[in-house]
Amino acid sequence: MSKPKNPPNAIEGNRRIAWAERSMPVLRIVRERFTRQRPLAGQRIAACLPVTPETANLVLTLQAGGAEVTLCASNPTSTQDDVAASLAGDFGVATHAERDDEAGRRAENLDRVLSCRPTITLDDGAELVTALHDRRRQFLGGVVGGTEVTTAGVIRLRSLAARGQLSYPIVAINDAVTTQLFESRHGTGQSTMDGIVRATNVLLAGMPIVVAGYGWVGKGIAMRARGLGAQVTVCEVSPVAALEACMDGFRVLPMKDAAREGQVFITATGSTGVIGAEHFALMPDNALVANAGHYDVEIDVEALVGSSVARRSARELVEEFELADGRLIHLFAGGRIVQLATGEGHPATIMDMSFANQSLSAEYLVARAGRLDATVLSVPKDIDQQVAALKLRSLGVRIDELTAEQKRYLASWSEGA
Repeated sequence: MSKPKNPPNAIEGNRRIAWAERSMPVLRIVRERFTRQRPLAGQRIAACLPVTPETANLVLTLQAGGAEVTLCASNPTSTQDDVAASLAGDFGVATHAERDDEAGRRAENLDRVLSCRPTITLDDGAELVTALHDRRRQFLGGVVGGTEVTTAGVIRLRSLAARGQLSYPIVAINDAVTTQLFESRHGTGQSTMDGIVRATNVLLAGMPIVVAGYGWVGKGIAMRARGLGAQVTVCEVSPVAALEACMDGFRVLPMKDAAREGQVFITATGSTGVIGAEHFALMPDNALVANAGHYDVEIDVEALVGSSVARRSARELVEEFELADGRLIHLFAGGRIVQLATGEGHPATIMDMSFANQSLSAEYLVARAGRLDATVLSVPKDIDQQVAALKLRSLGVRIDELTAEQKRYLASWSEGA
């Protein structure tokens, strides 16, 4: 890891890694088995992920399984320097990340990570896969598989696969039910609201909030915002998603109409240009604009800059743009992912399941090396079920089991008519 100007406190990072681990019982169970069986022995894992205490516990689980792990940051504002220092200093993990790294440094760090000649890639936004296919193709032959955790990344990978250009199989962790229902909905829902409140100390009760996108992430944000007393409007391009939002009790409007009425705007689509110049022109004074999608393209920041006559810092990681008519628009973290930039990201309890899925999917890929098609794969159902069962066990929750007669009945085509 490159030396930062102000050396971070690795002791504090170690303490925070241990604190997160206490809320990650499923990953702990996986790590205990990995320590005994070493299913990843000899594997070189390149990881591009948010550098947080929760990610550190994933890395340590993979390391326990026998893998050599090299890590860089998927988002510069997500890096927690004390955690990076602890991973490098206390656990010997090659960690190339520093908070607020500039684009050039981040590209260098991607190349440093790929220089390990990976056999497995773990991605958050398909950045490693993109770099491998664009400028490090000489390393593609050694890769047996990878994982991707974001909707935006999966969209890119499926596009690559559709063109027949994806070179190795990649498991879409976001397709797992234990990720969609819990990380995307409960994790992002809570962490997005937490990031907005931490950055502004704004009261959400009674606040008109506009949520762009009603996928699992958007559902979680809308649900949490309503739970805090906000008046929530949803914007969608999918008739099915819009109908679902409507039947869930949310007002549904096009963004042009919602822009006139909202006070807080949150994008969660995985697409680009969701909020642009035409919408900034309609927003009320003191509007707050945040992105909860992966990439910083959902909000057209250049259009906001071009529309403004003055630009200044209002609070830490909140910029204030003054428009020609005197209205103020506030942008969180330059349009980057708000829950990681101004908050701490998902609670460890949520990431426990997602990272267990990643660990077990890495094991799955290694066990089937050379036998899987070079395409985007769903998390195997038995892994999804295993993660859910382990989580229930850790919570002390017991469930029923099918009887032999019920199994026979459900497997029959002739009974029940």
